[in-house]
Amino acid sequence: MQTTVVKNADDKKVPLYSRTNPFHAKVLKNVNLNGTGSSKETRHIEFSLEGSGLSYVAGDALGIIPANDPELVNALLEEMRWDEEEPVIVNKQGETLPLKEALTTQFEITLLSRKLLQGAAAFTENEELQKLISDENADQLKEYVYGRDLLDMLRDFGPWTATAQDIVSLLRKLTPRLYSIASSFNAHPGEVHLTIGAVRYNAHGRDRKGVCSVQIAERTQEGDTIPVFVQPNKHFHLPESLETDVIMCGPGTGIAPFRSFIEERAVNGTTGRTWLFFGDQHEATDFLYKDELEKYQQDGVLTKVTTAFSRDTEKKVYVQNRMLENAKELFAWLDNGASFYVCGDKARMAKDVHEALITVIEQEGGMSREAAEVYLDDMAKQKRYLRDVY
Repeated sequence: MQTTVVKNADDKKVPLYSRTNPFHAKVLKNVNLNGTGSSKETRHIEFSLEGSGLSYVAGDALGIIPANDPELVNALLEEMRWDEEEPVIVNKQGETLPLKEALTTQFEITLLSRKLLQGAAAFTENEELQKLISDENADQLKEYVYGRDLLDMLRDFGPWTATAQDIVSLLRKLTPRLYSIASSFNAHPGEVHLTIGAVRYNAHGRDRKGVCSVQIAERTQEGDTIPVFVQPNKHFHLPESLETDVIMCGPGTGIAPFRSFIEERAVNGTTGRTWLFFGDQHEATDFLYKDELEKYQQDGVLTKVTTAFSRDTEKKVYVQNRMLENAKELFAWLDNGASFYVCGDKARMAKDVHEALITVIEQEGGMSREAAEVYLDDMAKQKRYLRDVY
């Protein structure tokens, strides 16, 4: 494959890395940010971009090309009694790889889909699967695929007449995982930092692991290399003016882009005020980047840090509760032109923060709910209400 190159200031050729041609970045640091006794494991990982020609701005994301869990791959090979060295076709160009390598690096094996089960049904006479893929059982099929993986399907609906190639041909390609960058390029030239929460849970009688997050947590050491690329995020950047106030709401790993924002504002000598809302379970074990944030407060880079540790109080308190408690000051900042950013869980947190914002604007702005919604819509149009949610 031909590699596109660009020339740097020294007239040296530098590869132009991308999603389809990732840079193998060396791991400089990989530490657990959570304290002893925490129910969470949040990794702070630093990569070297030296020699890549890659750069980024605060708010961008880093893509990681992940690899599947070796234990899960081995369980699939054992379940189907497949030969790990058997060559299988992995793309439309007809390229082949040994089966074990293909299952590890090329294909999505932790997620199921309706299309996959429908395709697999041609290779088994199992009546349960035939029934499950019928049109009248669409709801049951949707329920089945949620939280299950390829190993579940192969165990539940055999015996199979399929070859390894038959099954591999049904699988989707393993997709890159995107993470908000947690560093400023100006503060850390030639480096990129991430904040990644290891995803582990039990479902349907088996322990499950997030593909990329647990790869980082369990199988990535300092000195290893990981394929990465920069994914620009033009809709989540700092204001152009250094005088603009910013309010950032990022509980848990949602703090990642705001670490980059704070570092960037420190380097740029920003005069605008900066307010961070951060939340997690316990202050003693889950206050991510606490020492850094306290130092930025002492230095005057961070004007205010408002925290919500939900398991430290009898009644659970979240960032949206803290917003309502600080409604008067929060609205004063907004009405003075501050930009509001939120990063994190789309389904619940971001929704609750959105509702809290409307309530703050409605109450403190002395307006109807409809007018408060229009106010927030106008902020969004002015690029003063920005969300990076997932």
